[in-house]
Amino acid sequence: MTLYLGVQSSQFVNIRVTFKNSPIHVLEKFAFKDIFDAHQHLLNSVDLQECIILQTCNRVEIYAVGINPHYDNIINAWSSLINLPADQVKNNVIINDGEEALKHLVKLTSGLDSLVVGEDQILGQVKRSLEFSRKNGFAGPNLNILFDKTIKIGGRVRTLTGINKGSTSVGSMAVNLAYEYFDDIKEKEILLIGSGEGASLIAKALKQRNMKFFVTSRTFERARSFADTVAGSPIPFETALEKLNDNIDIVFISTIAPYYLLTYERIANMMKNRNKGLMIFDLSNPRTVEDKIATLNNIKLVNIDQISEIVEKNVGRRKKEIQSAEKIINDEMITIKEILKRKSSEPAIITIFKNADSIRNKEFKKALSLIGNRVSDDDIKILEQFSYALVEGILATPMNNLRKEFTNNKNENELINLALKLFNYEKP
Repeated sequence: MTLYLGVQSSQFVNIRVTFKNSPIHVLEKFAFKDIFDAHQHLLNSVDLQECIILQTCNRVEIYAVGINPHYDNIINAWSSLINLPADQVKNNVIINDGEEALKHLVKLTSGLDSLVVGEDQILGQVKRSLEFSRKNGFAGPNLNILFDKTIKIGGRVRTLTGINKGSTSVGSMAVNLAYEYFDDIKEKEILLIGSGEGASLIAKALKQRNMKFFVTSRTFERARSFADTVAGSPIPFETALEKLNDNIDIVFISTIAPYYLLTYERIANMMKNRNKGLMIFDLSNPRTVEDKIATLNNIKLVNIDQISEIVEKNVGRRKKEIQSAEKIINDEMITIKEILKRKSSEPAIITIFKNADSIRNKEFKKALSLIGNRVSDDDIKILEQFSYALVEGILATPMNNLRKEFTNNKNENELINLALKLFNYEKP
């Protein structure tokens, strides 16, 4: 019989390590090298019926359903998969079950548990984890219901609150500003100087908007390696500076240098021979573009402080939406709990219908033996359909009432046992 969990039940568990309780260098040690094998190992070595693993750069989480699963067994299985002592795993993980585990999942899909509040990326990551587990048979009816519902809630929270609106990284904000500044940006030549983390965020934002761009760094090998990752076109640094003389329209700089890469003198001389303007985003800290360049004609210079101010406003606005998001989450939690309660009544209802059908079949055959050959095959079919309809008609209303009662009753097990006793057709 399929296990349908109740919301108060410890049958639904979440064990996790995230950026909130472990620094990245510790978190990395908890990652599974082979997600498929990890699912299989957890299901086979621990008393679990269903499992979904969510693994990103900011979190490793196990969601599982089982009959009274023992946390220590899950921790030991995790320990063996990543070659870390069980005590170390136990000291770093957060454990939730039942309603607390469900609430964490809803907050997660809504973006409230993310490093950047409201970010959309986590919703896609949860969807992909569910699809992977579902396709490989690791997720069952319970996790399918929970994840499907919480993914929809995550989308609804974003739609109703706008908590995901407004760029919250300096890199994506710079690209958005450039996009708004130029009507024909797809026709513009773009240069990205840098190959570090900040440059990666800029490259990612450019790629998301399907913009082509050149990449340069201090060495061509570094530029080429970086371009292989971010899909830009690598060029040597000197070639990039030559392109500034005429071709390039937008420059993004995110690097570390003890001097100005773009000086007033260099840009002033360059602009004498250019027949179009130039937009420069200096996202370096310390700055690598001389401020005085902003005084030149046809130059638009935006520095990291200006962009950071806009980003901070966006982050602040998102945080203000948390209260609205939590109100939606609390309302949706009530709905999910009602669904789970109704689902938990299904095994008992199925048993009752099976018992009743067994009696129907037995009595129908007895009736046929008494009638003998006095009725046609068509009449027999009519009588059989009548027997099905009779059982359905007698049980439909009490079973629907039972489902409703499950929604309101806290003593689910008592209600199940009472229903099974009332509809126990076996002779004592």
